[in-house]
Amino acid sequence: MAQIPNLDNAALNLTALREQSQKELLSIIKSIRGKKCLVIDPKLAGTLSLILQTSALKEYGTELRILSADPLQTECPKVVYLVRSQLNFMKFVANQIKNDESKGLQREYHLYFVPRRIVACEKILEEEKVHQKLTIGEYPLYLVPLDEDVLSLELDYSLQECLIEGDTSSVWHVAKAIHKLEFAFGVIPNIRAKGVASTKAAELLNHMQLEDPVSMDNMGIPEIDTVILLDREVDMVTPMCSQLTYEGLLDEMLEIHNGSVEVDASIMGAQQDGKKVKVPLNSSDKLYKEIRDLNLHVVVQVVRQKATSIQQDYAEVKSTNTQSVSELKDFVKRLHSLPEIARHVNLAQHLQSFAAKPAFHARVEIEQIILEAQTYETCYEYIEEIIQKQEPIETVLRLLVLFSLTNGGLPKKNFDYLRREILHSYGFEHMPLLYNLEKAGLVKRQESRTNWPVISRALQLIVDIKDPENPDDIAYIFAGYAPLSIRLVQHAVRSGWRSIEELLKLLPGPHMDLKRGVSTISSSELLPGSGSQQSTDRVGHRSLVLVVFIGGVTSAEIAALRFLSAQEGMGYDFLVATTKVITGNTLLRPIIASSKEGMI
Repeated sequence: MAQIPNLDNAALNLTALREQSQKELLSIIKSIRGKKCLVIDPKLAGTLSLILQTSALKEYGTELRILSADPLQTECPKVVYLVRSQLNFMKFVANQIKNDESKGLQREYHLYFVPRRIVACEKILEEEKVHQKLTIGEYPLYLVPLDEDVLSLELDYSLQECLIEGDTSSVWHVAKAIHKLEFAFGVIPNIRAKGVASTKAAELLNHMQLEDPVSMDNMGIPEIDTVILLDREVDMVTPMCSQLTYEGLLDEMLEIHNGSVEVDASIMGAQQDGKKVKVPLNSSDKLYKEIRDLNLHVVVQVVRQKATSIQQDYAEVKSTNTQSVSELKDFVKRLHSLPEIARHVNLAQHLQSFAAKPAFHARVEIEQIILEAQTYETCYEYIEEIIQKQEPIETVLRLLVLFSLTNGGLPKKNFDYLRREILHSYGFEHMPLLYNLEKAGLVKRQESRTNWPVISRALQLIVDIKDPENPDDIAYIFAGYAPLSIRLVQHAVRSGWRSIEELLKLLPGPHMDLKRGVSTISSSELLPGSGSQQSTDRVGHRSLVLVVFIGGVTSAEIAALRFLSAQEGMGYDFLVATTKVITGNTLLRPIIASSKEGMI
């Protein structure tokens, strides 16, 4: 189970938010008296591990099971399903109930939708003739704290739903999640949004405030000064790039789930071949907090330095008997950090075995050439070559999407040729995938000149990093490329959208800059830009900006926001909320899978 993150240093009282979620879940469990079996959908089980220990549920006579297509194995007379509002889960629930009935088992069934019930799910239960047998409720779990500065809605498919399927239900969830935050921390006075989904979420948030108002009179000064909403579609370039920070590489190569990575025990120095171990990764680990946003080569230096320092102290203690009790005490205290050091030495060494390969360097290099919009032919030939070598399709698509986005598409001849090559190398079942990528505007035919060089120059996206160990710009995150999304956040906090109005028109979707009144909120109060605001709203605190990514955010972008917040003269703390923490692979994977299944 993932270690529950320590939230004591969060800029907002996220502990209270988590405790509220715990309380609501335990209230559901307590309301169903007697022995019961709690059946949780597989993804939700991981999410709940960030909120409470499962031992807390067992105290109330609760058996735990994971929902699957198999019949339910339990002796309990009461069954409580806790599942996300997904259609396939309804079939599982219905089949389990029918299986019980075929065996003559009489049970009491409860179904709690997370975060809310939806008509399409209930329709399936009715079609399967089990709706009447269920007592239905909701568990309104919207935002889960992944760490002291990151909240997630854990919506895996929001980008694919918005971009390809035209399903905007995740946008409603985002607005609802922010509105729930407002009930705890006050109405957010400034909203800036960019993109179709983000402006829609801002409008929904206003509508929710009119329908179900947060009382402003009793709240005092709002704890969040500004919310900046960004569609992933506005910057699809950044997630296609290889992340180079320690946390970013861990996610790229090992995939972080619910605040931990699962690795072979042998990687962590254990003599248990084939056994997997979970390694928690959050700021409760002080060393991880210090190194997570550094580039890998710097991380290796830091952990080596710490290990060497303890080694020297140990040699000194061993060779002399002159240490005072307090000195020995300090040494013993330092020894407590040894497991953390060993953990990150092992993980960093494992990452280095990937990152040191010529293929990895070649890929990072070609990404830089693409970002700098240099030598079209070199990039085109590289992509052609990796298709013919049948490298993983996610690797190919990431570069192809990056290439298409920065070139405003591909000339028809090249576009058609690469599509044919992909189908020959990976199979004709990928035809719907290529269609969906085109539909989403990710890989397309070139119809006009690209805006990328204009955007890149105006926002200074390509920066020469002179000292990677002591960087002075967020571009260190990608070895010289500053994430477009974070450059937009920089402008939004400095001066609203007004200063980059013309530039924003070159990026996908509308933008909005909204000032909400102290006592009344009107969606007509749209401002063209809201000027520079250095916040002194929260007495004794820096201003807090909530940055919401609809469609996912990478660890590298979170690292860039942390870097900005730590800069001298930056009067803001950033809190990130996202539909999901992603990599280029995890962003593309649902699109690949659903295209294969012909679901779209």
